[in-house]
Amino acid sequence: MEFDEDDSVVLHDKHSEFDGEVGTITQVVETMFGDATYTISFDEGQEVGVSADQLEVADDADDADDEE
Repeated sequence: MEFDEDDSVVLHDKHSEFDGEVGTITQVVETMFGDATYTISFDEGQEVGVSADQLEVADDADDADDEE
């Protein structure tokens, strides 16, 4: 799946401090192989070079639960 800037996504990377958190895509970079990597911004920082297979579209209901 491809994502665009300003999409809300959930990061799935057990090695990241942001694993399972919702963030916003701030940059899309196309690699020389035609794939895309993403920069994701979170409240406490950012993750750079994330591949699409580590992301899923954030459910708006999840965002509402986090704010309660």
